[in-house]
Parts: sequence; structure tokens; C-alpha cells
Amino acid sequence: MEEVSGGANTWREELASLVEGPAIRYGGEPIISPRRPLKSVGDRVEKFESESLKDQVTGFLKSWGEILLELGKGCKDILQQTVVAEDSFVVRKLGGHVSKVSGRLRFLNEFLPEDRDPVYAWPVVFFVFIIALSALNLNSSHGNLSPPMKDMRIHPPSASRILLPDGRHLAYREIGVPADRARFSLIAPHSFLSSRLAGIPGIKTSLLEEFGVRLVTYDLPGFGESDPHPGRNLNSSALDMLFLADAVGVNNKFWVLGYSSGSKHAWAALKYIPNRIAGAAMFAPMINPYESSMTREEMIRTWEEWLPRRRFMYFLARRFPKLLSPFYRRSFLSGKHGRIDKYLSLSLERKDEILIEGPMFEEFWQRDVEESVRQGSTKPFIEEAVLQVSNWGFGLADFQVRKECKRRGILPWLLSMYNQADCELAGFLGPIHIWQGMDDRVVPPSMTDYISRVLPAAVSHILPYEGHFSYFFFCDECHRQIFYTLFGSPQGPLVQKMELVETPSEAADMA
Repeated sequence: MEEVSGGANTWREELASLVEGPAIRYGGEPIISPRRPLKSVGDRVEKFESESLKDQVTGFLKSWGEILLELGKGCKDILQQTVVAEDSFVVRKLGGHVSKVSGRLRFLNEFLPEDRDPVYAWPVVFFVFIIALSALNLNSSHGNLSPPMKDMRIHPPSASRILLPDGRHLAYREIGVPADRARFSLIAPHSFLSSRLAGIPGIKTSLLEEFGVRLVTYDLPGFGESDPHPGRNLNSSALDMLFLADAVGVNNKFWVLGYSSGSKHAWAALKYIPNRIAGAAMFAPMINPYESSMTREEMIRTWEEWLPRRRFMYFLARRFPKLLSPFYRRSFLSGKHGRIDKYLSLSLERKDEILIEGPMFEEFWQRDVEESVRQGSTKPFIEEAVLQVSNWGFGLADFQVRKECKRRGILPWLLSMYNQADCELAGFLGPIHIWQGMDDRVVPPSMTDYISRVLPAAVSHILPYEGHFSYFFFCDECHRQIFYTLFGSPQGPLVQKMELVETPSEAADMA
């Protein structure tokens, strides 16, 4: 065979011919493609030699990417034809169970936009959720720039305890004036992740004595040093408060104080033991975020203030409460201290941020949390979270004072208009005071707006520029204003009457 171009080619010319790839006839004449002009051999060889390693790797990766893409399409077709098909082995064995599970979880489709197909949307959501969890784990394991977390301490038992009728023990703490000299008794159930040590944070004993107030706080069942209560509810919570009042010598009516999520126990006392309650003081009162009587606007204004993690925790408490346990184990039950806004997924305004960063709040918070988690169980915290988002068994509108008549029917109703003997006032007859910070993003002002709408008799004290903690925690002037509002001018403790008892010898001397 003759050589191309009729002569012996050099190795550069042969290499250049392989790169360009011209067609060759056996007759010996090269057929040059008319698509582009033929460059000189030297130019073609120089271009080949100038190709960098980066370009070669890029071309290799692109080729592999195309191969993997085609492989994925092939695997998808195989799965659709052999696994997802209605007559496949997998569908015949698992189809019924999958249908039942999907039917129970169908309510989740309500959280998707209307223009999204659940079949395609939920796999994407699940994939993003897995990536988010991986990112959180990565950040937590590589957060070397954050200050080291302190270990929690378990302190020796120090609470006074009473024995309840059902055999449980309830731990409590009292400060202020003694029982026999108290003008006013104030009982305060604590909020989530708190204990009997909270009460009114930073309250001065001198202020309590000035107003003649006895402040009694207690650990909810399963918190601190109080025994757990299986199957507890808001009714049992009110009864615990009643038994505590009787046991510590509160013989007359007492005031109840509710702060944040602890307010639901105060509302329960107004519902189930109203005859023992003199009045209620509520501070940033938390209501059920799923309350059906809230308007759409109130609901939106409430939920938009919360972080996505906190919304998710409420969702779990309502639908899958058992899944809360690992979250609690990784946060406040981990044995390590942390910031309150991190543990409870709170978004705070500037005034609250300044307060929680101070050493006084940090010392109080750490000691209170240590007492709250003393028993190391997730059950009381899950119970408290479920109570918050469940049906309370009553509505706040029930406390509105109204007239109820026992007679039924049209004729008895007409007669009751002239005869009031069978009619009586219903609702809570005592005063209800509510303090609400306008910069509170933990319990948004929209919740107090809802309470004012359904319970217009409640007196709302609006606090501009105050947050969730800034007015209630470590504020002497705020505490004095609160007591003035509730109890009027300070009169001090009750004066004990000194009874003079004559002895026989004294009577003889007088004779």
C-alpha cells in the first residue's frame, strides 16, 4: 500500500492525522472535510501539545457524568417496570401496609402548597430534612469557637414536701411573711423547664413583707422533688394546688400567679377551684396555639413570630409526642448547660437578649434548670408540652361573668325574667390582671389580644418595649408596680393580737 501523500510521513504528521481524523482512500489520496480549512501540521500538533491536564480531567468527568446519568435513567426504568408496577412482588406484599400508613399521614398534605403534588414534594422535603440534620450534627461537632458548656450539678434535696391524698409527695417553697401574719397569699405554678425556685425571679423579701405577702411556689409532678403523677391533666393540677393551700395553712382565698406556659395551671385553678381563688395575675400568658376559637389573623400573627424549630416542636407535641424525647435528651437533659433561647428555640428582642446575657440571670437560670431536670426523665416535660397543645377541657370565655338560670324551656325562661330566684352568676367573679410586653416574641401580643377579645373583663396592662423576661425578671420597680396593682397601698403584715390570760395567782392579788 502506498503511503499517504505519496511519501514517508514523519511521526508528527502521523500523529496530526490521527487527531484530525481525515478519511483516507486506498488509492492514496486523503479526503479532506470541506467543513473547515485544513490547518498546517505544525499548528495542529501545537494545539494538541498545549492541552492541559485540567482540560483532560474535565472531559473525563463530563463523560462519566453522562454515563452515570444514563445509568440512573436505566435503573429508574427497571424499578418502574419491576418494583413499582401493580403486579410486582413488592407491591403485592407491601401495598396494603403502605396504603394504610399513607392514609394516616394524609393530613400532612395540608402543609403543602396547593400547586404541589405530594408524590413528588414529600421525597424532596425528606431529602432536605436529612441534609439539614446532617448540617446540624456537623455544626455541633465542629463548634470549637463557642465557649465550653458547663456540666449540670444535682444538688442535695432541700424542699419541704407534703403528702397528697393519692400518696404522692409535692415539693414546695415559701418566702415572705409567715402564714399567720399574711394579708395576701400568692401561689405560683412554674412554667416549662423551671421549678419551685423560680416564683417571681429576683423578688425582694423586704417587698413581700412591706405588702404582707406570702409567696408559695411548688414543683409540678415529675419536676424537681415532686413525685410523678401518671395521667395528670389540668383538673388534677388544680386539685394539687388546692391540697397544697390547705396543707400549708392558707385558710382563706389566695391569689394565683401564672407566667408564660405556667399560666395554663393558673387558668385551671380558676376553672376547677374558683371558690378558693381571690384573683389572678398573668404575665405573658401562653394559650393553646391551636385554639380553634382564634381568628385566622390572630393565628398568623402568633405563629409567624416563632422560629421553625419551635413550630416543629409544637407539631410533634400535638401529633407525635414520643418523638420529643430525643430532642430533649440532646438539649436540656444532656447534662450540659446552655442558653435558654437555644434550649427552648426562642427568638428574643434586644432587651431580653441583654437580660439573659447578664451574670445574675445566668446564675438563676442554671440553678433553676438543674432543679427542674433533677429526676432525669423526659416524661414530665412531654406531658407538659402535650397539655399545652391539647384540648384543655374549657375555654377562656367560660370565665366571663354571666347570668345562668337553671330553668329550661321557653315558659321557664319567660318566668325567669321576672323571678331571679333560680338564676345565678357564672364565670370567675374575681379580678384577672394580664401583663403583656409588646416586644415579646415568645408569647406574642396576639395571644393577649385574643384573651381580651373573649374575656373583656380581664384587665390588660400593655408594656411598650418590654419583652418576655425584661419586665418580670429582676426588676424591683416592676415588682413594686405589680403589687400596687394587685394589693393596693402597702399595709405590712397582719398584727398578731396579744391575748392576756389571767393566772389564778394574778386574780388573787387583784382581789
